[in-house]
Amino acid sequence: MDPDLFLTIGIVLAVLSLPSLLSAWTDGRAPRMGAVMLIVAGALVVAALTQKPGGYGWGDVPRVMLQVLGRYIG
Repeated sequence: MDPDLFLTIGIVLAVLSLPSLLSAWTDGRAPRMGAVMLIVAGALVVAALTQKPGGYGWGDVPRVMLQVLGRYIG
């Protein structure tokens, strides 16, 4: 698959896991779903970084995410 897609999905999952983690923490529950989402997000980001020749720079991330969004939505 496309490493750009892996990176985009990984970043989106990481952002979406934060409310679940915070909610579980404030309620005193174990953050199971948030932790699973964060682990999957980390695995996707690592897979993207290892599959892309030359890797990604910090400045590349917004451009890559917009390209993936444009490719699959527009």
